[in-house]
Amino acid sequence: MFRAFASGAVVAGLLLGAGAALSQDFSARRISDDVRTISADEFQGRYPGSAGERMTLAWLQSQYEAMGLEPGGPDGQWLQPVRLERFTPVEGAASAGWTGPDGAVHPLIVGEDVTLRAATNDGQASIADAPLVFAGYGITAPERNWDDYGDIDVRGKVVVVVGGEPPGALFNGAYGTNYESGAYKADEAFRRGAVGLVTVVRHTADSPMWRRTTQFGSRTRTLTPGAADLEFAMAVNHDVALQWAAAAGLDIDGLTRIDSGAFKAVPLNGVTLSAEMRETSETLVTHNLLARIPGTERPDETVIYSAHWDHVGGEAQHPDSLGDKIFNGAWDNASGTAGVVEMARQLSRAPRPERSIVFAHMAAEEMGLIGAYGYVADPVYPLETTVADINIDMLPLSGPTRDVPIFGKGQTDLEDRLQALAAPLGRYVSDDGMPEEGFYYRSDHLPFARAGVPAIMPWHGWDWVEGGREAGEAAWRARFAAVYHKPSDEWSADWNLTSAVENLTLLYHLGLDLANSGDWPGWKPTSEFAQVRARTAPARQ
Repeated sequence: MFRAFASGAVVAGLLLGAGAALSQDFSARRISDDVRTISADEFQGRYPGSAGERMTLAWLQSQYEAMGLEPGGPDGQWLQPVRLERFTPVEGAASAGWTGPDGAVHPLIVGEDVTLRAATNDGQASIADAPLVFAGYGITAPERNWDDYGDIDVRGKVVVVVGGEPPGALFNGAYGTNYESGAYKADEAFRRGAVGLVTVVRHTADSPMWRRTTQFGSRTRTLTPGAADLEFAMAVNHDVALQWAAAAGLDIDGLTRIDSGAFKAVPLNGVTLSAEMRETSETLVTHNLLARIPGTERPDETVIYSAHWDHVGGEAQHPDSLGDKIFNGAWDNASGTAGVVEMARQLSRAPRPERSIVFAHMAAEEMGLIGAYGYVADPVYPLETTVADINIDMLPLSGPTRDVPIFGKGQTDLEDRLQALAAPLGRYVSDDGMPEEGFYYRSDHLPFARAGVPAIMPWHGWDWVEGGREAGEAAWRARFAAVYHKPSDEWSADWNLTSAVENLTLLYHLGLDLANSGDWPGWKPTSEFAQVRARTAPARQ
């Protein structure tokens, strides 16, 4: 077994042997101590808006002040406020119905036939007799030669789409893409001028899947900053969708053939939709914390290291078998928070880079990446000249590994740069090995990616130097099952942070190389985010 606290000098020596010049020495002991501090019971699980938030932010600020870094938030402050707008449906206030070509009105029971939410910031929705357009999956992917919309005009109309994305290798097979997300479909519909989005759930009204969908349709939700400002969002079951298609006189069998790429959106002629919805709202203000090393030559060009500081707090109604009710979040994500702080310590000791480096501690990731979305919706530094986001969420806890898994392999050439750094050490970049989890779309790098900023996140290696892949995968799965989002996710003195130090050292070089270069990492030609980045290309000339 390897010692829990391998010296950063060991890793430094390996890199020096490969010809890399270093000015850093990551300390596993220091990382462990920092995790222990902010995951202690006194921090109450670091829930946004709680005393645990205030303690966490104060601790972070004190670390950066001790390093001599400058505040990186708006107006020279450490903190960037993020408003959490939470909406709850008013009981009995929702109604919906559709009208056919014959003028007959067909009421829809909210919570049985459909789910309905006001998608606007004011929590109010009122739509009368809006025309419907069926747009297949609702995807426009020029890099895949795919366009469900075609030439149709959806301004002032309601777009009806099927959930998910086409099966097969064109859309990354088992790993999937951002196109399958409801957020993307809403953004695309809104960009084209639609007033509402209806998602067809491919299950009948009496199916368990549909019943589960309606079960959670009225729970309190947190609005994502920068989300598409549609009037409403609705889900319908397969039976309702077939009624609409039949009323419009469409070939139902033809509409099911939307996986070929040849389908183009069609109007549901004569079919209109009406909907009313009211929701109450409450606002919780939380905060991102940002620290900055200003660049010497191109300070307006920015490399970001990010990690979320929050966890899910304490839930008295769900204590574990020992009565522990605090979700300490030591691994998720006190470890990533400590990793970014340690990264800043090391980079603060290096010669100042040509580009700026920002250390961003994001709020409310566990609520839906809200802090990162809040930053992207109101960026402190222009996104078009943000070079990259290197996100750290849950440091690996193992001995040395041959592999350096990342989320989203095949997305950006950041992975090629990482591979070039790993190869001299006998290591290799791989995918995360768990396509069913959709990991690339579940952490704070995603809002940056959706805004076009190249983003990468390393993960836990399974290919152990001692024990191989079988032992590494088994150990990771056992730990994940035992502690992920449980009160048992607590700091332990026997954590092995050897792999964490290895990965942080690689990410140090990746970020510093980017900060001292004049080139721009980009997206792979098949990435769904390449078209977004291309829109701001003139800013990087």
